[in-house]
Amino acid sequence: MEANILLWIQENLRADWLTPIVKCITYLGNGGVFWILLTLLLLLLPKYRKVGAASATALIFDLLSVNVLVKNLVARARPYTEIEGLVNLIGEQSDFSFPSGHTAASFAAVTVLLMLAPKKLSIPMTVLAVLISLSRLYVGVHYPTDILGGIVIGALCGIAAVYVVKRVWAKIEKKLEKKKENA
Repeated sequence: MEANILLWIQENLRADWLTPIVKCITYLGNGGVFWILLTLLLLLLPKYRKVGAASATALIFDLLSVNVLVKNLVARARPYTEIEGLVNLIGEQSDFSFPSGHTAASFAAVTVLLMLAPKKLSIPMTVLAVLISLSRLYVGVHYPTDILGGIVIGALCGIAAVYVVKRVWAKIEKKLEKKKENA
């Protein structure tokens, strides 16, 4: 069924005018660089430092769970190597297919934003995360279940990061408050 979906996308959605746009979107997710840069920006802004800390934590959780653990345990081949006639639009990928690392990193960061940041930031970034995820199907480098797995793992990393950072942040604030009282 997944092969049929990817071949349908290739035959019905790919277009000469759309392909360069989708490639740009997919490249935004390479190495999580966009999400890392956004996280660094959030860390630099005092008002959003807690959000930045949670996003950084989520991306670290994501890196460890997806790139170190799950991809290597599952070791799923890329669809363009398995599905006859499927054309990969962006070249050979160096790692396994499940889960989508682009999707997992995107949803790790976006889950944090949805939980902690204002909607004016979290909603557009959620749209971008969805577009990055869907672009991976369009370019032929992931199965639909790779995307679903990336969404679930990324969201879980984001939720865990928010929980951890909120607890640590509260302890730090408590210690700083005690220092002020004793000064």
